[in-house]
Amino acid sequence: MSDSDKKKIVHFHLGEENYKTVMTAGKHELIADEPEHVGGKDEGPDPYDYLLMSLGSCTVITLKMYADRKDWPVEDIYVEMRHHKAHAEDCEDCDDPKARIDKIEKDLIVKGDLSEEQLNRLLEISKKCPVHKTMLNDVEIISTVEKK
Repeated sequence: MSDSDKKKIVHFHLGEENYKTVMTAGKHELIADEPEHVGGKDEGPDPYDYLLMSLGSCTVITLKMYADRKDWPVEDIYVEMRHHKAHAEDCEDCDDPKARIDKIEKDLIVKGDLSEEQLNRLLEISKKCPVHKTMLNDVEIISTVEKK
């Protein structure tokens, strides 16, 4: 079985502190929570923060791997991202007149002696990171429930 065929398993546990969730991926443990103004204690990033962090970290890693293969003088890569909901302007005939689409803005800042052509290539490569491609593909989510 190839690495790409292996299923990733991440465990989530909602504790006793309202929305605080403990997430475990292998030996790594992270905390998610909601801000105080919605009933959480703000003890960790919220789910949308993790979504942006997933995309941002994948982008940085993909760009670094590409620059290393090309032997380009990249000293550092910064990604700044924002998420918001926008009116679905191109959806005049939608069933829901209040329809919104999720928008993610991703700004790349690359430190190093690179040409405009190299920077533009890095911008294109940033759109090819696996998480970016997953987010733009049709994704099937299969959910089950059981009682314990």
